[in-house]
Amino acid sequence: MDSSGKEREAVQLMAEAEKRVKSSHSFLRGLFGGNSKVEEACEMYTRAANLFKIAKNWNAAGNAFCQAAKLHMQLQSKHDAAISFVDAGNAYKKADPQGKANEILYKNIQILLGRFTIAAKHHITIAEIYESELVDIEKAIAHYEQAADYYKGEESNSSANRCLLKVAAYAAQLEQYQKAIEIYEQVGTNTMDNPLLKYSAKEYFFKAALCHFIVDELNAKLALEKYEEMFPAFTDSRECKLVKKLLEAHEDQNCEAYTEAVKEFDSISRLDQWLTTMLLRIKKSLQGDGDGDLK
Repeated sequence: MDSSGKEREAVQLMAEAEKRVKSSHSFLRGLFGGNSKVEEACEMYTRAANLFKIAKNWNAAGNAFCQAAKLHMQLQSKHDAAISFVDAGNAYKKADPQGKANEILYKNIQILLGRFTIAAKHHITIAEIYESELVDIEKAIAHYEQAADYYKGEESNSSANRCLLKVAAYAAQLEQYQKAIEIYEQVGTNTMDNPLLKYSAKEYFFKAALCHFIVDELNAKLALEKYEEMFPAFTDSRECKLVKKLLEAHEDQNCEAYTEAVKEFDSISRLDQWLTTMLLRIKKSLQGDGDGDLK
């Protein structure tokens, strides 16, 4: 069958689907099997859409997928409705890239709202299994990133940030410093103007500075200047002062001064495992350091 024949068949299916929908609205049909007629119509609209696709009538395909999506919604099948809206959006994009595609894809997102949080929690659970039981950090990172994307889709930024900070911490451990820096800077910038969260911003800029330091001393100096300019409160923080002392000790190749600065900081703010690891990596670049210890 040529494309015109496919198109004629699609038109007939659309007409038949419309009849099924109308008959489902009758009183008796509503009492006895109205939903089955809607399901049949839904299937017909989808078949018609695929025939229109073969005939490259993209607008008609988009319209047919939209009709199927609306019926899926009527049948309380949000997942199938979302798939049909995506198919419609892709069809409209081929016909008119700047036209209906964005509107249809937005509808699809609206349908999925409320499902994102559930999906995000599942990804976090999987990530935690990879962290603790299977010890596959690369896969844990991938699932935390996916969870962050789902949270962003629902504009749950604080939950997304928590996942991203996990990604940054593991990325730095795997020596993926640029990835870690980008996340710490992004989260720090997003939180520094929030009265409830700005206290945490200094921690994120501190961690970003340490990642810079491991890569290159000059990068760390420039980054520190940038963070102080962006977030003046960072200048008076113990974290900023520590980085400056470490930079000075590193420049002088003074291993003792480096260790003393770290001990002083640790006496007030206990170093966790992540900070200890990063500070040791920096210390190992000092000449004459052979003990691999911070204290």
